[in-house]
Amino acid sequence: MTITEDRIGGPDTESTGATAMRVRKRNGDLEPVDVNKIVRAVERCAAGLPGVDPMRVATRTISGLCDGATTGESSTNCPSGPGPCLHCRGAQLLPPSRSPLVHRDRQGGPKPGHPLVLPVGSRGSRPRGPISAEVAGFVATNARKLNDTVEGERDQLFEFFGLRTVYDRYLLRHPENRMVVETPQYFFLRVACGLSTSPEEAIRFYRLISSLQYLPSSPTLFNSGTSHPQMSSCYLLDSPEDSLDGIYKRYTDIAKLSKFAGGIGVAWHRIRSKGSLIRGTNGLSNGIVPWLKTLDSSVAAVNQGGRRKGGGLCLPGVLAR
Repeated sequence: MTITEDRIGGPDTESTGATAMRVRKRNGDLEPVDVNKIVRAVERCAAGLPGVDPMRVATRTISGLCDGATTGESSTNCPSGPGPCLHCRGAQLLPPSRSPLVHRDRQGGPKPGHPLVLPVGSRGSRPRGPISAEVAGFVATNARKLNDTVEGERDQLFEFFGLRTVYDRYLLRHPENRMVVETPQYFFLRVACGLSTSPEEAIRFYRLISSLQYLPSSPTLFNSGTSHPQMSSCYLLDSPEDSLDGIYKRYTDIAKLSKFAGGIGVAWHRIRSKGSLIRGTNGLSNGIVPWLKTLDSSVAAVNQGGRRKGGGLCLPGVLAR
């Protein structure tokens, strides 16, 4: 069974007719959408879950596709569609249906037996891969013990929105082809290894965070074990000096902190108020609002680790009566 769509007639085309909607496979070939194949995939994921209608889920999936969509997009669209997928039973269905996409996307990534991605070449004297040399050495030394610790079934503890967030934001990607190179459990293991000094400590911490009983903050999840292990969440900065050099230096400081996922709090009380005299030009100040607009744009441009919007809080100081 395939889904068809009416072809819009024109002066040189027949007014009636249909064309099969197609999906693009990973090798680039196009094939017609097969509803039965989607239904069978949903049935496998829904085994043991009462109240899930595989045909309804498959129909919702196809309704959100366009001709030529990739099979990966169809897998993504299945859990994110409206209707039954937002029901609690749908939330239980979604993690296993999402996990194959995470694992399939890892082609070219670490193979079983390699718990973490190792550096991939170098540029000058700096490693180009995402994992720090220290953590890579720690992992290589304790690879068997760490691999035996991984409990893949704990992926099922996620509901859809949690797993989708992990996939979109936290899993490491290859620096060149941008493919995901770790599964959720190896992501937890990377975080644990980056925070541990012994394999026993890493295993204990992995078991804690993979059970979702405790999770560190986002900068730690982003950067633990990587070549830029900046794991602090927030930074409080003093007000810049009331000068162009002072203000733009503070912009630079904020951008560098935001680059590796730090949230920013900055005082702004030293900047002169609106209407104050500028002796160098004999003009009047526009106040702090234009400077804060520039700061807002800077934080948005230098987002947190390239994965989410930056965050900043500005404190103008106590206002005089």
